Amino acid sequence: MVTKLLGNYTLQDLASAIGAEAVGDGSQPIQGVATLASATTGQIAFLANDKYRSQLDATRASAVIVAPNVDLPEGLAALVTKNPYAAFAKVAQLLDTTPSPATVGIDPTAQVDASAHIGERVAIGANVIIAAGAVIADDAVIGAGCYIGPRVHIGERTKLWQHVVFYHDCVVGADCLFHSGAVIGADGFGWANEHGKWIKIPQLGRVVIGDRVEVGASTTIDRGALDDTIISNGCIIDNQCQIAHNVFIDEDTAIAGCTVLAGSCRIGKRCLIGGATAINGHISICDDVQISGFSMVIKAIDEPGVYASGIPAAPHREWRRNGARYRQLDELFQRVKKIEKQLDSDA
Repeated sequence: MVTKLLGNYTLQDLASAIGAEAVGDGSQPIQGVATLASATTGQIAFLANDKYRSQLDATRASAVIVAPNVDLPEGLAALVTKNPYAAFAKVAQLLDTTPSPATVGIDPTAQVDASAHIGERVAIGANVIIAAGAVIADDAVIGAGCYIGPRVHIGERTKLWQHVVFYHDCVVGADCLFHSGAVIGADGFGWANEHGKWIKIPQLGRVVIGDRVEVGASTTIDRGALDDTIISNGCIIDNQCQIAHNVFIDEDTAIAGCTVLAGSCRIGKRCLIGGATAINGHISICDDVQISGFSMVIKAIDEPGVYASGIPAAPHREWRRNGARYRQLDELFQRVKKIEKQLDSDA
């Protein structure tokens, strides 16, 4: 996370803040970010993909962020860095104009239990409920309509947008971000069956979330049945994901929208999981695995690499033909097996 500067930003200010080299007029002010095609005076753009190289000559940006090997048009200032896209992200943080979910202080409509501990410079919005024994650390921001259950711990500088719910005993680290509608610590899907009738198993674990974690809108992370559900430092989880009870996700893994992780699966470090992926329960995925969208993972993955199982869209007539052939695979396999057996006996 980039430390915010005070006052106006010059190109040299930005260069110093993100560790880049300023080329050209470092004193010119920069007020915002934009694409090469849409940028105007006072904005900075970036070039991270060669297919947009032609837009560099025509851009009206005051400056651009480029790699060291890029030839700049005459008179165009730049921030030069080995990773222009990461540099753009850092600059965008510094120039971010997104409003805060709440202002510092406690809104008069909020209900804060007397036993809750509220840190310094905390912002608590309208109609927030903070239950007994909760801890809200310094500089945290709690947006309107959030519910913070008993004994929940929210770490320093963590931000909750509107209507985020934390069930009891959950723990969240520092510098996290939760988007609206996220539900943390709801019951996992735990039931026993007796003579066809379901008996609920109380979910007694917690959700424990590390530092620098982002959780998307309407994502649910279930509490553990006995042990905890754990989301490690630096993970990013997109919108409308389901993380079931006792899942463990290791550091810096990214999970795209509508993905489902079944109970007690373990995901390694730095994994990239595409949207609408389903991962079976009680299996492990090792570090540095990339799973393409719409995949169904039913067995453990113990070697890094790229994995896929989704079926790409095709013209309807082609899809129907392939579907019909797929239903014939077993029959075809048996016929080939019979032929091979006959050939072996004739040899």
